Amino acid sequence: MPNDYREIFGPDGPLARALPDYAYRPEQATMATALDAALTHLEPLIVEAGTGIGKTFAYLVPALLSGRSVIISTGTRTLQDQLYRRDVPLLARALGMPVKFALLKGRANYLCRHRLDLATAQPELPGARRPGTRLLARVARWAQTTRSGDLAELADLPEQSPIWPSITSTRENCLGQECPQFSGCHVFDARRQAQAADIVVVNHHLLLADLALKDEGFGDLLPGTDAVILDEAHQIPDIAAQFFGQSWSARKAQLLLRDCAAELQAAGVRSAPITAELAELQAALHALAEQIPGIGAARRDYSQLADKVLDALADLPAAFASLGAQLEALGAGAGTANCARRALHLQESLTLLLGMDEGAGVRWVEGSSSGWTLQFTPFEIAARLREFVESRPCAWVFTSATLAIGEDFSHFSARIGLPDARTLRIGSPFDYPRQALIYLPQGMPQPQDPAYAAAFVERCAPLLEASGGRAFLLYTSYRALAEGVEALKLRFPDPPFPVLVQGQAPREVLLTRFRELGNAVLLATASFWEGVDVKGQALSIVAIDKLPFAAPDDPLLAARLEGIRRKGGNPFMEYQLPQAVLALKQGTGRLIRDPDDFGVIMIGDPRLKTKAYGRAFLEALPPCPVTTDAAVSARFLHERLALLRAG
Repeated sequence: MPNDYREIFGPDGPLARALPDYAYRPEQATMATALDAALTHLEPLIVEAGTGIGKTFAYLVPALLSGRSVIISTGTRTLQDQLYRRDVPLLARALGMPVKFALLKGRANYLCRHRLDLATAQPELPGARRPGTRLLARVARWAQTTRSGDLAELADLPEQSPIWPSITSTRENCLGQECPQFSGCHVFDARRQAQAADIVVVNHHLLLADLALKDEGFGDLLPGTDAVILDEAHQIPDIAAQFFGQSWSARKAQLLLRDCAAELQAAGVRSAPITAELAELQAALHALAEQIPGIGAARRDYSQLADKVLDALADLPAAFASLGAQLEALGAGAGTANCARRALHLQESLTLLLGMDEGAGVRWVEGSSSGWTLQFTPFEIAARLREFVESRPCAWVFTSATLAIGEDFSHFSARIGLPDARTLRIGSPFDYPRQALIYLPQGMPQPQDPAYAAAFVERCAPLLEASGGRAFLLYTSYRALAEGVEALKLRFPDPPFPVLVQGQAPREVLLTRFRELGNAVLLATASFWEGVDVKGQALSIVAIDKLPFAAPDDPLLAARLEGIRRKGGNPFMEYQLPQAVLALKQGTGRLIRDPDDFGVIMIGDPRLKTKAYGRAFLEALPPCPVTTDAAVSARFLHERLALLRAG
């Protein structure tokens, strides 16, 4: 007998009886019914679930009731923790289902006891910074009591801390059963628990690593799984491209050099030739780091690198091969043997990457706080994704609030290689005509005009004054953000509201401050366009400076556009425009997160009205009244805030 989800989600159903403040939403029952069918028939399903329908419960309930083995994959660790610690156990109790569930993160989230031991006794390598001894002592004390080894338990350990890679393992440096601490391995224990569970909560990076690296003995998630449910699925194509390409990380090389020194010391081996080799490699990596774009720099095409950088990269494989051979010849135990294998792997992977066929993809380099990475991204990943989905006889469910352009899912379904998958679009239950207003200011200059940033802030000003702050100002680039910050300072030299700027603090810290202040103005870029949930009166304005077209000089974008051209397609219509439309849907979706929310969505870009493609963006916006009058927008905010205060 199929489940009656109208009854389960209904006002008299088990959820309403068990959960405080439960509200019946028929859209949940519709989505759950579709999920149930996909789970029953083990078929793919793509669902766009509008903001506010409660899609998490809509896929968790049929997953729990199915009695099947299910993997749930999320785009963020925040949602992953929420599902595992709150939503799954809550619904399991409400439904009376004795379900085993487990949380599984990537190995970089778990303490490695062996590497902690190495780090605390590690000698300093010339040219490399020693990890903080005080933080290491703090971790060592915690290591004596933790059961899971999940570093999220250490709330005061920043993710960018230099000790993080020193106390966690990677696929390359893990010693496996040869590790002296294997009996207490947190990664192994987490995977063992996941394999015994009915519901396993993972994230997209771990799932796609499992798919892409399965041939190398890493994958053990999917065998026996009946269904994979991917929340925030709009992220999947871009994350998949990372795993289906090739990469070479300076960070991995630096960690190898550090581990070599530690393992040699632990084994009581002194080798002048190896010490000299380590120092030479360290110097070579340091020299490259000074010539490659640093933190926050844009990605650069490999062909744009200077000749001396290309020559230095070409010399590295032989140096790592030499190091690997010397370490292998030592025969000094599992630790140095593992370092030898890693050195040879670095040599082989860099040789492969430097020799990749340029007709199949694009090579590019990117700097970050942890070093630089050289990558190869294939022009096409849809066929690879389709191959993985079809090779595993289970249900694949992709869901997000932004997957369709209007009613059309073809852009997303083509990117994941499933053009024939069943699709379902469920609109938001929010009363947008009552709750929100769209403001398209008149007289804006063209986006490339030097006066654009000041004009955008000037059009925002009446709204900010009417609401007393309570705004997100979302920008499409870091340069535009910097210009916006300066423009806001000039327009409001003594602002009557707190001003927060991306980069001043970690994202979650800024969001917490924004919610607590209640009347702040936050200026931010791409990372605040999605996955941000601010309910209530703290957010009454979402102002977007420009239509979010991806930077045309990004080599990743160039790769995707070239792939479309090679097939005879139209890159703008098939990729750039749909991606920008979906990004705009994500950005505008930050405003209304609750039935009692209200506010104004402002979009400064005049191309909405002057370009033929503007219609595609307008049709993707929430069904709100549209005005070009700042006074109308300000009055809307005044009136709604007055009602709120009166109530």
